[in-house]
This record gives sequence, C-alpha cells and structure tokens, in this order.
Amino acid sequence: MKRYEGLFILNTAGKEEAIKETIDKLSTEITGLGGKVETVQKMDKRNFTRVADKRHSSGFYVNVIFECLPAVIAQLQSRFALNSDVFRVMFSLAPVPKEVAAK
Repeated sequence: MKRYEGLFILNTAGKEEAIKETIDKLSTEITGLGGKVETVQKMDKRNFTRVADKRHSSGFYVNVIFECLPAVIAQLQSRFALNSDVFRVMFSLAPVPKEVAAK
C-alpha cells in the first residue's frame, strides 16, 4: 500500500451546512475501496483565482491523507468525477512522515 494525498475542492453552492456530511462520504468512499484514511484536514472556503464558470467562483478545500493500493486511485478518480459535490480532485503521493527524534 502506498500513502497518498488527495486535495478535494467541494462544490458548496448553497450547501454550506452539508460540508461535514460530504467529507464523511469522501472518507467512506476511500475506505470502501480498501483504503485507510489517516488524516482529514478541513481548510477554508476560498475564491478561485481563475474562474472558469461563473456558477463556481469559490470552493471548500479539504486535504485527505490515506493509504491504498495504486490501482484504487483510478477508481477513486472516476467515482469522484461523477460526484456532484466534488468540484475538483487531485491525488499525489504523500511524503513519508519524518520521525520525531526523542530528546
């Protein structure tokens, strides 16, 4: 299993109250395909620098670090592409955490 980092931009247009539920669904989707979610970091809602569509001028950013098999990444990308709550998603290999030296 490899360690990945997924950066999600959630479509929050009119759904600011449902962000927690959407993040839970993302974690459930990852674990449902055999992955193991390590951390979920909720960031803020940010305006886009370049607006491609006037309906989507901002999004809620979420960073998820998880472990899974490399073949699962393609499945996750196709599933999240069909999810209307996910505006954009990007997966990359997560850096290995540095061991804290005991003093």
